[in-house]
Amino acid sequence: MKKIVVVGSINMDLVTNVEAFPRPGETIHSLGVGYQPGGKGANQAVAAARSGASVQMVGAVGTDSFAQTLIDNLAGSGVDTAGILRKEGHSGLAIITVDRSGENHIVLAGGSNKAFAFGEIEGRIAWDEAHAVLLQNEIDRETTAAVMREAKRRGVPVWFNPAPAVKPEPELLPLIDTCILNETEIEVITGAKVSGAEDAERAAGRLLEAGVTQVVVTLGDKGCVRAGRDGESVHVPAFKVRAVDTTAAGDTFIGAMAAASSEGKPVMEALRFAAAASALAVTRHGAQASIPSRDEVERLLSGSRSC
Repeated sequence: MKKIVVVGSINMDLVTNVEAFPRPGETIHSLGVGYQPGGKGANQAVAAARSGASVQMVGAVGTDSFAQTLIDNLAGSGVDTAGILRKEGHSGLAIITVDRSGENHIVLAGGSNKAFAFGEIEGRIAWDEAHAVLLQNEIDRETTAAVMREAKRRGVPVWFNPAPAVKPEPELLPLIDTCILNETEIEVITGAKVSGAEDAERAAGRLLEAGVTQVVVTLGDKGCVRAGRDGESVHVPAFKVRAVDTTAAGDTFIGAMAAASSEGKPVMEALRFAAAASALAVTRHGAQASIPSRDEVERLLSGSRSC
């Protein structure tokens, strides 16, 4: 089996739970606090590994007390961590507030995630073994662009999750094989208002026209939409669950879909697998702690969910 190579962020998440988000200038009491490994790159790596894929994580941690914990947590999920650098300073930190409905607000402190360049990681990437390279927007933008260009040169598909949402340079869009993003992110990138599946398909069309090969838009409890330059568009409904925390739901979807794709599953089957994985993730608290195993996903798909 070829590897899913994730080049991206590795964070420690400081999570606080609240009844409702504070208004500007308001001080409120937390219902609980936790320290949980996260980061969009690391989350996607864990999701792919727990879904059964062979996964390499390439990124950086700092020299603080969180660094080894972050590496050990990835390794414990079966992720190859040999491509992780140690950079002087603090590891990436995410300050996450989750309300009673499961919605979240996130503030990022990049730290080591922003401190490495492409030249430092180029030789650590398992190019010859890669099924695809997964990228996000939580590391240096120039590093991300350089990975895209090198992947294209080597014939390795690029999967890009533009989160946090920042418009990519137009010349990078033709380098992207699969772009996976939520309705808010596609609105920022395309300027198209998205409130449902039809809107998502139209917005995805703008990215296809710009050169992206395949676009997947996740719509929360409305499911997801896939559109491709092959002319095939599909809408996959969401699984009905009670959400308690949406942190890492999107990352779980991406990692699970990449894992299913690496096994050669057809697009529709890969999307359903990813939808099931993300549905399970929102029923649990935390980022990586919420990501389900392959067995759990398959039980949900077979109609005998246990969570």
